[in-house]
Amino acid sequence: MKQVDDLVELHAALRARGCYRRPTGRVVAELGLFLAIVAAALAMLITLEGVAVHLAALLLLTLGSLGVAANTHTSSHYATSERRWLNELLTYFGCSFFLQFSATYWWHKHGVHHRSPNVIGVDADVDFKPLFALDRDEVDRCSRRRRRYHRWQCVILPLAIASNAINMQIAGWSHLIGALARRATRRREHWIDLGAMALHWVVWILVPLSLFAPADVALFHLTRTVLLSYAFFAAFAPAHLPAEALFVRPAQGRGDFVLRQTATTVNFRTGRIGRLLCAGLDYQIEHHLFPGLSHVHYADASEVVRAYCERHGYPYRTLGWGEAIWKALLVFYRPKPVHRLEAAAGSARQAAIA
Repeated sequence: MKQVDDLVELHAALRARGCYRRPTGRVVAELGLFLAIVAAALAMLITLEGVAVHLAALLLLTLGSLGVAANTHTSSHYATSERRWLNELLTYFGCSFFLQFSATYWWHKHGVHHRSPNVIGVDADVDFKPLFALDRDEVDRCSRRRRRYHRWQCVILPLAIASNAINMQIAGWSHLIGALARRATRRREHWIDLGAMALHWVVWILVPLSLFAPADVALFHLTRTVLLSYAFFAAFAPAHLPAEALFVRPAQGRGDFVLRQTATTVNFRTGRIGRLLCAGLDYQIEHHLFPGLSHVHYADASEVVRAYCERHGYPYRTLGWGEAIWKALLVFYRPKPVHRLEAAAGSARQAAIA
């Protein structure tokens, strides 16, 4: 009951700061900015020549696309607007149409992640089998030959990260087709998702094929997908893969909600531009505790949440962005232990708050 009372107090403090207001205009304006950046990058690639110009255009394309993805993440949590249909429309647009990531798959997968962050065997976001073992328990269960492989698994990591986006696309199509194939599971939202995914192929594949050589279209999409994969790793991995973000056992995935979220999650610091691009992904502790808040409010909410965690002995860790990316990469070389949540809480609570 004490935790419930404290959470009511925390909710009240956030409400007093206006953190539950959904600033639709600002979020949509940010989305428009990112789409304008993407359009400018495409125009540069089509109309201008030169290696340096094309490299700059690809950088802009990647940053703009990352911004669209992070902004869509807010909409997928129904945090952009009070209107449910607008949140869903923006999610179909950003996920299914723009990125060809099935929106219905994302809602399913990401929902599991929020309920059970870093819970081994439950949270697919930290399950990289069979290529990688990120927890020591998995390595210990392997044969000697397999353990030797995992000792050097980090060697293939750059190639594996490069395929991250296409793996998400394949998993999304598989989920969507599977849902539509069964009468018991197909829903209206699956048909909408399918329509948006098909429209992606029309706009991003068929129309360009009528204007450009097939080889050029294929090269563009391969390059775009690889660059997006690295950008997504840089934005999504730092919150849950560093050693500070604990892996926990399935039996420990319940209980104290605040501890479950704060012990398995870390924030990372970005500058003004990084904060705009990440759209709240850098404030993952606040996001996991209050996923319905718009990312616009997370910086303000962090003052309240951090004070709450310090007052009640919950871990609250913030890393530099570069440090967090490095530590996310390091787990592929040095797998993390799997903890009992309550047993690990003491050490986590004493971790340095940067």
